[in-house]
Amino acid sequence: MLNLLKIEWLKIKNYRAFIVISIFVVLGVVTTNYIVYSVNKNIIGNMNTGGLVSKFSLYDFDHTWQTTSYATGFLLILPALLIIILVTNEFTFKTNRQNIIDGWSREEFIQVKLAMALIIAVISTILVFLTALLFALFSDSSFALTGISHVGYFFLKALSYNLLAVLVSVWIRRTGFAIGLYFIYLGAENIISQLLDVWSIKLRSDGVADLGSMGDYLPMNASDGLLTFPDNAIKSIAKSSLPTDYTWIVVSLTIIYIILFYWLSRRRIITTDL
Repeated sequence: MLNLLKIEWLKIKNYRAFIVISIFVVLGVVTTNYIVYSVNKNIIGNMNTGGLVSKFSLYDFDHTWQTTSYATGFLLILPALLIIILVTNEFTFKTNRQNIIDGWSREEFIQVKLAMALIIAVISTILVFLTALLFALFSDSSFALTGISHVGYFFLKALSYNLLAVLVSVWIRRTGFAIGLYFIYLGAENIISQLLDVWSIKLRSDGVADLGSMGDYLPMNASDGLLTFPDNAIKSIAKSSLPTDYTWIVVSLTIIYIILFYWLSRRRIITTDL
């Protein structure tokens, strides 16, 4: 596998799209969190709430892991976009067939793509960890790992997005169509998720059942639902009328969907013509 990954690296290291998107991701993580930090410090921090809302730093060690993971989660579409481009290029330029001719098995071909999705998710998670640590060091707060689990949730979300990108790529095989379908699916699922959430609220308010936020049980919204904004007074008031957060169910579903994306991608390559 290591040799296969070295070959994969030789393919992409000088690829302009890879370089540009990677730079955008790194800058995006830092910039996004700096904007959130500045708004919280200079605008919200200076608001007179009459004591109704307690003020807190989003980037002290008690909140930085959760805040950074939540804010950065919106950027995960960029690594997924990169994966779609890289995988579909294999079919566009027939390099997938050349790899098979050169001695790769179909299993090795898809495994290296899935490994690439995993590596990108790991690197993204490390970047989030370092960014959260950097902002917290300037917060004059004592070191703590409160909420560090959200960095793990970020990894699950990154892996979900990346593996779905691989799945869409090996099924569609054309860059433009794959990107279009990826965005259409995310948008359609989000709409369905909102409708399910409204239904969940109604079921609880009517005293029928508290089934949790059912929108979070869908494939991509499961990982999205794991990353939330840090708790505060306003959020606590709103949560009193919302369904219960069954985090263990959402985590379990996220892992199941990740395994499903992996299995479907692998099966697609192994059982169909190149």
